Amino acid sequence: QVQLVESGGGLVQAGGSLRLSCTASGSIGRINPMAWYCQAPGKRRELVAQITTGGSTNYADSAKCRFTISRDYAKNTVTLQMDSLKPEDTAVYFCHAILRTMNFPSRLNVYWGQGTQVTVSS
Repeated sequence: QVQLVESGGGLVQAGGSLRLSCTASGSIGRINPMAWYCQAPGKRRELVAQITTGGSTNYADSAKCRFTISRDYAKNTVTLQMDSLKPEDTAVYFCHAILRTMNFPSRLNVYWGQGTQVTVSS
């Protein structure tokens, strides 16, 4: 069984920083892209940032120049460094991974973390 476990959310004042981490564990064969999504109350889940196996990154316009996604391939970990936070960044942040398990290496599977709350006060 594969799990994505997030950490690092919390309450911060506008202009502050938070660092989110997500570690994938279990019977993992190979992880393809990893990403962070966010979901604010009453809104749909949206992509914040993605990083591919090769290290290419993609950011939502709202995250560009403020957030940085990185990845530790050896530890199956993806990190989102969030700087210059704004109240509109308040949301639940979810880790996302597309990966192959050791039991079914020919099949791609999508996994989500349980989510971590980020609240930015004005």
